Amino acid sequence: MADYALPVAIVLVLLAVFAGFIVLGRKAAARRLADAREEALRWYERLGGQTMNLHGGDSLAAQQALVDAGERYNAAGAQLDRATTLRQYELAGQTAVEGLFYVRAAREALGMDPGPELPESRTGRLKERIEADVQGHRYTASPTPSNRTTHYYPGGYVEGRPVPSGWYSEPWWRTAAASGVGMLGAMLVFDALISPGFDSGAVEGAYADGFADGAASDGGAGGDYGGGDFGGDFGGGDFGGGGDF
Repeated sequence: MADYALPVAIVLVLLAVFAGFIVLGRKAAARRLADAREEALRWYERLGGQTMNLHGGDSLAAQQALVDAGERYNAAGAQLDRATTLRQYELAGQTAVEGLFYVRAAREALGMDPGPELPESRTGRLKERIEADVQGHRYTASPTPSNRTTHYYPGGYVEGRPVPSGWYSEPWWRTAAASGVGMLGAMLVFDALISPGFDSGAVEGAYADGFADGAASDGGAGGDYGGGDFGGDFGGGDFGGGGDF
């Protein structure tokens, strides 16, 4: 009997150690999930505070940017309600950060200090006004808001093609029917307006030189801004600490 006692004891010890690892692993996973939730909530609450405390006044550009910020706030809230995984909380946080880009744009349109910088899109930003005619319709893009350019785009990919951040005469990047252009129309606008802008040096940033090579290496990412790439890390940084955005 004694011959079996030692092996049985060893097995029991190993089982206890294994069970301990499982318990510790589950606790660590729960902590990571809780941390991810808190991080997403932090951005969500910041966006809510910034959106509620800012008014567009008479600026059409600021009004539109705040509408876009409000849409992201609602979307982030819905994502948080449904989130059960790390990735889902991460996406909710990214949506909230996206909304902060629009808050920053609204502040710019109102002539206010836009606040701390945000992670810049890898697709660059407009530095000059560009215009193009597409099927008899005039499209304009500018680094600054105006009565003509009232729709802000934070930068991202449209059907795999890089679109710089800036102010546009209309949200042609949206493939929804409400945008009035559709997917084919968006590609026509890109070819007539955005691509020449890269070639002429009207865009600065990551894709200012050889944007096509960069786009090819990325392989395209998403459609509207929600599928774009800032080239930054939302979770680790803080856009203003305790200060107001």
